[in-house]
Amino acid sequence: MAAKEFSETHRVTFYETDVTNTVTPAMLINMIILASEDQTNSLGVGAKMVTELGIGWVVTQYKIDITRMPTNDETVKLTTRATCYNRYFAFREFWVHDETGQECVHIESILVTMNHHTRKIVSIPEEVITPFETEQVKMIPRLGRPKRLDDADQLMVKDYRVRYFDIDGNGHVNNSRYFDWLIDALPMSFLTRHRLVSMNIRFENEVQYHHDVKSEAALVTDSNDPIVTKHHILLDNGDVATEAECHWQPIMK
Repeated sequence: MAAKEFSETHRVTFYETDVTNTVTPAMLINMIILASEDQTNSLGVGAKMVTELGIGWVVTQYKIDITRMPTNDETVKLTTRATCYNRYFAFREFWVHDETGQECVHIESILVTMNHHTRKIVSIPEEVITPFETEQVKMIPRLGRPKRLDDADQLMVKDYRVRYFDIDGNGHVNNSRYFDWLIDALPMSFLTRHRLVSMNIRFENEVQYHHDVKSEAALVTDSNDPIVTKHHILLDNGDVATEAECHWQPIMK
């Protein structure tokens, strides 16, 4: 039996877009997370229910493929399903379609359940996953690791301090914030002349309130792809919080 799909429409607002009037990666993530939360609520296994179990869902990785980003005032259809799972990991997919039915974005994600008190991964409770009618598998699909920055890279760097409003209900930085930090290390002259076509982002360590973090990025020069950038977020102790690999195409005028 195929996993249950859930769809809803969304009108893109001006505050979800950048100076090019297209949706930002961070706002794209907020849009699809809202769709997944609406599905969990409709199935009776929403945030209130899982919180009562002392756990929360945490995304560990996204792989995003973009045909085109939606634009300001456009109405799109958001679709999601919990495709498969095993004892500790769940694999969820998302799609964004325009009003003509054309696919704009496809997103694959890996999630775990985390105990709120111990901050450790725990097995996914059957009562939480069963309503999705998702397939139980031995191995979920692997999304691969992003290319890593190394000492030879010429880095672009920006520093940030975590604010109160960066923190979500799980007690750590909301995942969408990382997208802004990662991509903001690139200059505006690059971002206004290139469009993001794919992104692989992996979350390694939690970032919490009042942490100081550093966003570092570099252009890959040894890739067969036209334009690739590598990114990571470093904690003040030097640990990697998040790493990402982005693929770009020039915007044709």
